[in-house]
Amino acid sequence: KYLRVLVIIDDFRSFTEDILRVSATPSEKEGLLRSLEGLKTFSYLEELILDNNLLGNDLLLPRLPHLHTLTLNKNQITELESLLDHLAEVVPSLQYLSLLGNVACPNELVCKEKDEDDYQRYRYFVLHKLTNLKFLDTRKVTRREREEALVRGAFMKVVKPKDAKVGE
Repeated sequence: KYLRVLVIIDDFRSFTEDILRVSATPSEKEGLLRSLEGLKTFSYLEELILDNNLLGNDLLLPRLPHLHTLTLNKNQITELESLLDHLAEVVPSLQYLSLLGNVACPNELVCKEKDEDDYQRYRYFVLHKLTNLKFLDTRKVTRREREEALVRGAFMKVVKPKDAKVGE
């Protein structure tokens, strides 16, 4: 079984050596990634699509200063704040991010308990943390959203209740 990696680069000098060193770890489910260790050899990477994998809260990207597009749709990400803090540190040029299909991204189409207000609060929080974003998920970031994120974004963090029983 082989893991397919599509890489488009401008400089083919060390392409063969680098692609052989990529140590993305496929899971027992064919073709699904759990680890991204080998990406550090691609420091000039600009776009990275990691949809439909098993990437979770332990996701660690190397510093990718030129990365402007990252999609992590349909993975296993549940903790938003730690992911955003990590992305702010390692991908400073990020302009497009998509997290649809993860628990961390409230979406009324996927979860009946979520509504458009939940999604909008999520957008404000993400924009508060990642101030350079121009697109989030499927929508362009508006001037109004950016202004609201500056004022209230820090307070839009989704807090999960502890597993406490009612009435205790």
